[in-house]
Amino acid sequence: MNRFARIISTHSADVFGVCSALFELGGMTVMHDASGCNPTYTTHDEPRWYDMDSMVYISALSELEAIMGDDEKLIGDIVAAAEELRPKFIALAGTPIPAMTGFDYGAAARMIEARTGIPALGFATTGMNTYIHGAGMAFAALAERFVTDTPRTSDKTVNILGLTPLDFSVGGTDRSIAAFLENKGWRVLSRWAMGDTLENIARAGGAHVNLVVSASGLEAAKVLKKRFGTPFVVGVPYGEAFGSLLAQALETRTLPHTPDIPGDDIVILGEGITARSLAQAIGLETGRAVRVLCTTECDPSLLGPRDLLCPTEPELEEALKGARVVIGDPLFRPICPADAAFVELPTESFSGRIYRDRIPDLVQNLEDFLREVP
Repeated sequence: MNRFARIISTHSADVFGVCSALFELGGMTVMHDASGCNPTYTTHDEPRWYDMDSMVYISALSELEAIMGDDEKLIGDIVAAAEELRPKFIALAGTPIPAMTGFDYGAAARMIEARTGIPALGFATTGMNTYIHGAGMAFAALAERFVTDTPRTSDKTVNILGLTPLDFSVGGTDRSIAAFLENKGWRVLSRWAMGDTLENIARAGGAHVNLVVSASGLEAAKVLKKRFGTPFVVGVPYGEAFGSLLAQALETRTLPHTPDIPGDDIVILGEGITARSLAQAIGLETGRAVRVLCTTECDPSLLGPRDLLCPTEPELEEALKGARVVIGDPLFRPICPADAAFVELPTESFSGRIYRDRIPDLVQNLEDFLREVP
């Protein structure tokens, strides 16, 4: 029962992570659910919905179909829609009800692909994990199915992995990351998956290095390393000091390392890689001790020595005891110590559209943000 949140919000679900990762790539994504997931995702978690066309649908699973296991109804509907719409690929992702009935997404995807001739991907998401899990599955599937054998480019090239509005919103951070890399002499070969195409992503195997900017890109980085030997570096270029360190790490193909400053001066809540990058950036800029309480899935080896994985509300409440300054989404505030200073850093994945216009571009504006930190 400790996985239930009594007070705070929850992160966007794994099925929405699949949708977010694939949104711009010309595929058709179907959430296997009764009806509630599609409007929740499109109106709260997907800021591109009103400005960009994307084929995101719901299966409208009925109670009788769920109980009797009428998979042919779903498969037939998807085949009929695909024959009319001719998407570049088909993705089928799950929610709690089909998870309880044991729906086989891999088998359904193979049947759909056999009937349509269109690549089909099945994701056994359950709605019980965060968006990191689902987006990670989607990006890894792209790396397995669509990236082709491509010779290494003659110039310095990099892929950006793990780029979705759930972590970076649509305020320009994705473009700022690309601009940072270009200013450091790198040509961005592909951006997974904001502002890019499936055809461009298919050429990602020719890059010299991959930059993983959120934990959702980690599995794809591992697949690309296994298939093409492409090394990867983890981090987001927040601020001049940490950005320079990250640029050096891209050259040497190593993880950016900053000295660990003892103490618990500042606590950052959120996704592991973005929060850890911000912690390192603040430490370099101010000399203050910063630690991360990671609220999503993340490889512990990517966190600092005093950082903690805190996926549940009780764990988070316990870890926050004694915190002096807390940086996080405003919806975390109710469980923070009453005497702690709270600095708002909204994220699309946790509060949806509520604070969207207050999400900063920390690649460009870290100094402005630090002025708000007491």
